[in-house]
Amino acid sequence: MRSMDQSQAPLRLLIVDDNANHSAGIKQLIELQSSHKIVGICTNGDEAVRRMSNTEVDIVLMDINMPELDGISAISQILNRKPNAQILVLTGYDEPDLIYRAMRAGSKGYLLKTMVTAQLMVALGEIANGKTYLPPVLASKFFDEFHQRIAQASRPDPTRQALLNYLTQREKEVLKLLTDGETYRNVADKLVISETTVKTHVNNIFQKLQVNDRTQAVLAAIKFGLVESTFEPMQKAV
Repeated sequence: MRSMDQSQAPLRLLIVDDNANHSAGIKQLIELQSSHKIVGICTNGDEAVRRMSNTEVDIVLMDINMPELDGISAISQILNRKPNAQILVLTGYDEPDLIYRAMRAGSKGYLLKTMVTAQLMVALGEIANGKTYLPPVLASKFFDEFHQRIAQASRPDPTRQALLNYLTQREKEVLKLLTDGETYRNVADKLVISETTVKTHVNNIFQKLQVNDRTQAVLAAIKFGLVESTFEPMQKAV
């Protein structure tokens, strides 16, 4: 990250969005309103993680709902590799849980695509200068979710306990790694099992949590507090 005041300095930006029209629109807006440079456009989280390893980027503009690797998992993977990376979530979703999870993962800001025209340049300037950026309406949702989670953590949750009892130890380990943003291949390597076995565990997790995809499983895991503890991986394959 640059040490100088960046409010006026050109920034190197990476756009991550699976919708080509949205990416093109954001790129055009940035080029019309500033001297910032778009150093790349990625269509999914995996591509963004790879691009960050060999591209100088000041701020990543990250969508959330994308194929292969969702935005929040991509944030975790990018920050695992580059802890000083600056990431602004740019999405169409204003659900409190997603805002909370994005900020908890390490995003420096969260902005709706409908707010881009009026607020994107302000958000970039704030983040470039080491601040966080949440529009008031989203900040309210974030803190509402934060306080709700604090309240939930202070009282027994029968749903959480039932799910913890229902999931096997191995399924908990797999779920924890998924919430950390790991790919199926990485999960297999860390747990010393085959990728096919990982997919079997993932399918079982989907059934038990009554969800249809990885993003929903991670959301459920966070919502019910299923992955707060660190699970020690077993050394023998199952």
